[in-house]
Amino acid sequence: MARQTWQQRKAQAIPRGISIMCDFFTDRAENALLWDQEGRRYIDFAAGIAVTNTGHRHPRVVAAISRQLEKFTHTAFQVAPYSSYIDLAEKINQLTPGGHAKKTAFFTTGAEAVENAIKIARCATGRSGVIAFSGAFHGRTFMAMALTGKVQPYKAGFGPMPAEVYHVPFPSALHGISTQDSLRAIENLFKADLDPQRVAAIIIEPVQGEGGFNVAPPELLHALRELCDRHGILFIADEVQTGFARTGKMFAIEHAGVVPDLIIMAKSLAGGMPLSAVCGRAGIMDAPPPGALGGTYAGNPLALAAAQAVLEIIETEHLAERAKQLGERLRETLASLKEVTPEIAEIRGLGAMIAVEFQDAGSGEPNPAFARKVQEKALEQGLILLTCGTHANVVRFLFPLTIEEDLLTEGLHILSTAIRV
Repeated sequence: MARQTWQQRKAQAIPRGISIMCDFFTDRAENALLWDQEGRRYIDFAAGIAVTNTGHRHPRVVAAISRQLEKFTHTAFQVAPYSSYIDLAEKINQLTPGGHAKKTAFFTTGAEAVENAIKIARCATGRSGVIAFSGAFHGRTFMAMALTGKVQPYKAGFGPMPAEVYHVPFPSALHGISTQDSLRAIENLFKADLDPQRVAAIIIEPVQGEGGFNVAPPELLHALRELCDRHGILFIADEVQTGFARTGKMFAIEHAGVVPDLIIMAKSLAGGMPLSAVCGRAGIMDAPPPGALGGTYAGNPLALAAAQAVLEIIETEHLAERAKQLGERLRETLASLKEVTPEIAEIRGLGAMIAVEFQDAGSGEPNPAFARKVQEKALEQGLILLTCGTHANVVRFLFPLTIEEDLLTEGLHILSTAIRV
């Protein structure tokens, strides 16, 4: 069936609120490659929005799912439990930062994990206020949407938002916002609008995803930890996009040496299968009563099997170290392009979680048109790129950490051509 026919059927069957970037329809995928229904090949620098850090259809992930498929696909853990849930929870408890006693609960999506982290924090503290950051993305469900620091397209038309969610600026040297500005905004919030004794949690992405791959300065994360300890507030790290070796460490918060009270994860946890988790201090995680947490599909056995395989792959294939090496190659390419491309304002990120921000060469204003042009030119040549940022003027790079060297070289060449055009 022709691509145009599928496009027509899509328009008739699927609501326009589901925005779709590519105009083709995927037929198959392998590691860092996709092929469409017409047989055209694409290098994937998106990885399903940071979901396939271990590549599409990694043999170990496929084998693990297949083995579980031969046993059972679903019983609902809350009805007829299975040991793989406990095995993976123990592994997550071990891998996350901090030597304290921890417990982990599994869910299905990143937004669902965010919602449950807030539930747990409110229940554990007896407080209701939550502080998030401008430019943040925490999901599209209502509490997650309220926490998200971007109106278009996520909040417009969906109000009112859940109460007692407050935003403060996220640091950005490029845009003149310092760590002190962010901390001062919190202190001003405490003086003008919000008693700190009513705040349950502060939630932050160690590297903002949709916000433009802005890296939280270590001094900010340390100051937030101290502020939380001082006021009895819980520190929540949203590692949905940053987790599982993407930044050169298993979790991005480890770069700062800060230990959160709760840590949220999803995306690359299960190599493409729907699985998310909240891991935290045991006493905090035990605050909600029996029946308050869970979900019909939460901790699906196929997804748990995939996640165990993903963790083994990250360890045995040294993907955290490889993320650093891949990131260096990408930075070198972007740095060489910056010398001849005045629209490149900043190159930033950690490990292989790198982004480039574009501004107008004359005015210094955000330049979403240039970012969109780069994305379109790259796609024409068979390279999939994602944009992001509050002004949609950032291109982010999320290729699988298992990408072959020759494909990375080819992808970087296409990128160079697209930026120069």
